[in-house]
Amino acid sequence: MGTLLNFKNIYFRAFDDCEPKYLVTFLKIYSVFCAFMLTMAIYAFMYRAFTGFEF
Repeated sequence: MGTLLNFKNIYFRAFDDCEPKYLVTFLKIYSVFCAFMLTMAIYAFMYRAFTGFEF
């Protein structure tokens, strides 16, 4: 659990004192979107690998 808290602190500190605020908001939303897409890609790969689909 400490590792997740460390990543959270790094994430929030990365955007401290950044201007303009709308760009910071966009980057935060974009980073969550990228994490979601990466999670979906890993899930799709694992699903194909474990259910025997041919690549």
